[in-house]
Amino acid sequence: MEEEVLEIVQESAEVAAELVDAVAENVPAVVEDVVVNEFASAAIDAEQTIVEQTSSFINWISGFFTWNNLFKVLTALVILLVFYIVYRLLLKGIKKFPGEKMNPHRKMLLSRAAKYLFFVACVMYVCNLIGIKLDAIWGAAGIAGVAIGFAAQTSVSNLISGLFVLTEGTLKVGDVIIVGDITGIVDQISLLSVQVHTYDNQMVRIPNSSIINSNLINNSYHSCRRMTLNVSIQYEADMEKALAALQKAPSMCPTVLADPAPAVWFDGFGDSGINMTVAAWFKPADFLQTKNDLYIAMKKVLDEAGIEIPFNQLDVAIKK
Repeated sequence: MEEEVLEIVQESAEVAAELVDAVAENVPAVVEDVVVNEFASAAIDAEQTIVEQTSSFINWISGFFTWNNLFKVLTALVILLVFYIVYRLLLKGIKKFPGEKMNPHRKMLLSRAAKYLFFVACVMYVCNLIGIKLDAIWGAAGIAGVAIGFAAQTSVSNLISGLFVLTEGTLKVGDVIIVGDITGIVDQISLLSVQVHTYDNQMVRIPNSSIINSNLINNSYHSCRRMTLNVSIQYEADMEKALAALQKAPSMCPTVLADPAPAVWFDGFGDSGINMTVAAWFKPADFLQTKNDLYIAMKKVLDEAGIEIPFNQLDVAIKK
């Protein structure tokens, strides 16, 4: 009995081994067929998708290039060309405007305004043409402006101050200005700041808010300005002779203007002498030459008149 059971088990094991071998031989072929079929199906689907998308794109292009759309594009190009021609003619007219009626600073201001207006008009026209609602843009711009205003209050203050600086006309490129402890020649005026270079050729950027909130002195605003120089004479000197001598000094300086006329006056009794003041008018560009020439002329006329310029003296009296 036991031998029969062993024979049956042995036969079953041999059959199982044969089945395993058969399956092992056929599995790679089955897997390969499945992979090939799946790849082929995916390729067919991708090809169909590409064909459909290409066809849709071609149909969209064909629908876009119609006579109606072509006419709209040509009309838009013509209108933009008209905007550009008007802009160029406006710039040309500003440049040809007589210099005695409009200074270079105002010409620059008008040119910038025309430039900004041209770009804004073009952008608004294109947005309206493609169907963008400007109301939504203005609303978003208002919200963004409030947020930016809180985040950059200093810059906004300079920007608003810059509008006042540009429109007031109190300074222009080339003017000699004094703001606080800064003295320099204006090189550039922008919406945020004014750039100047000092007499020792250092560039200084002055925020527009500082110009608006402080005293601005523009030495070049008028066509002429006055210089006052102080000098002292001894108490022993003849005051009338000293006055007559100093009145000759301005006429010895070639850059001093005859109209308005120079002036000389007494300015009080000082600790060491009698104080006098000489005032002369000159053009702003002749500042240094006028100052040097006037000092030289004052010293020369006083020497010729035999009048000495005193130095500080201290009288000490000792009581016994």
